[in-house]
Amino acid sequence: MAVLNITPDSFSDGGKLFDGQASFDAILSRADCCLTEGATILDVGGESTRPGAAPVPESEELDRVVPVVEALSARFDTVISVDTSTPNVMIESAAHGARMINDVRALLREGAMAAALQTGLPVCLMHMQGTPQTMQKQPTYDDAVDDVYEWLMTRVDVCRDAGFTTDQLLLDPGFGFGKTFEHNVALFRSLDRFVQSGYPVLVGVSRKTMIGDMTGRPIEQRVTGSAVAAAVAASYGAAILRVHDVAETRDAMAVMQTLTQGTQ
Repeated sequence: MAVLNITPDSFSDGGKLFDGQASFDAILSRADCCLTEGATILDVGGESTRPGAAPVPESEELDRVVPVVEALSARFDTVISVDTSTPNVMIESAAHGARMINDVRALLREGAMAAALQTGLPVCLMHMQGTPQTMQKQPTYDDAVDDVYEWLMTRVDVCRDAGFTTDQLLLDPGFGFGKTFEHNVALFRSLDRFVQSGYPVLVGVSRKTMIGDMTGRPIEQRVTGSAVAAAVAASYGAAILRVHDVAETRDAMAVMQTLTQGTQ
């Protein structure tokens, strides 16, 4: 899953595809590059959820996201995911070609559950403690792995009761969303538990602070560490890897798979 942030303020690539308005030439070129490098999903987001990010008005998110989803779906035969928690963005994106919803708030925003059900699309439910404005202010858990897993299973139950089918739901532990470095590492080492739930697991650690903590590298120099982490996640059974650097991640996975084949 390749990241396409249509925002001015995302932590890693804010402003590259959006500077007051969407740059369609840049977006289409970036999408084409990601698909050529091996991505099979394009994840379009119009609201930054980095730590401290301010909420985006619904009308502005719609203006950022929907034309891009429409343009991508018209140009490319691939899965377009929309990274949103906003009900109308879900509905309008689905109407213009989106085939998946990636919600960092796990359908908790008012009206999101009904909107997602209306689209009929699969939804990735992510765990976040707090909000983007507060999530990194001393996050605490009794046990990070147990707490996150149980919270996600509760959300699954709520979604199933609302009418979602099992094959419409995916899980994301939410690395970096209300977690310390120690929480992130514990969750990563326990990815197999989430995989064993039977729901596909999405992992997004690309260029995040936890990679910087492990490598000492600034954001723009975290490509190698991110690719290695993604390959390890795949080895644990992650179904979808959300990344900024597709070619490097594919290379890391190819090496990992070749060298570990038959050893597990």
